[in-house]
Amino acid sequence: MTGVAGLRKVVTVVDEVLLELGRPVAVPVRRVAAAAVIRNPWARRGFVADLQPEVEAIAPGLARLLTGRVTEALGGVDRLESFGKAAIVGLDGEIEHGGALIHTPYFGNVFRELVHGTSIIVFSDDRLPAGEALTVPLWHKTAAATRSHYQTMHIRVPDAPRPDEIVVIAAGASGPRPNARIGDRATDPAVRLADLETAT
Repeated sequence: MTGVAGLRKVVTVVDEVLLELGRPVAVPVRRVAAAAVIRNPWARRGFVADLQPEVEAIAPGLARLLTGRVTEALGGVDRLESFGKAAIVGLDGEIEHGGALIHTPYFGNVFRELVHGTSIIVFSDDRLPAGEALTVPLWHKTAAATRSHYQTMHIRVPDAPRPDEIVVIAAGASGPRPNARIGDRATDPAVRLADLETAT
């Protein structure tokens, strides 16, 4: 049905920010993280030098599955303004196993193309026991320097990853941080260390 070997479950988390310090946010924002819990194809095999065969077989299907869950929860591809990705590797795996599934073009390029993005996809990864939370960063899908869209989302799957599993995550948001107002590179003054030292 999903086309992803070893898939045990999919968890989708939706977060809508409406108030910040009691003030309505200027742009109500929906943030979504979709997590696929899969069997780690390299767990308990010792050091595997070539990860490519499993990456090619698994990563594109994961990207399609998770992108679909994220965009559906946001209300369509056009509602996704920022994105991020992450992986949590169970204790019998290597960090490289998570990296193999999210950092290669077989995941990243598919995710980016499906949401009409052009930016490099910001990421996080870790090796953790089941139930630990991971912070997933996000930034703008076509203008990575757009500071208003720098934000994070937390996701936790209570029973994953088991030692021989990997949790692969795609995340997206429909807008900027709540009441973002620190400017951007286009409006920043020129700031040099020498000028700051002179001012003090």
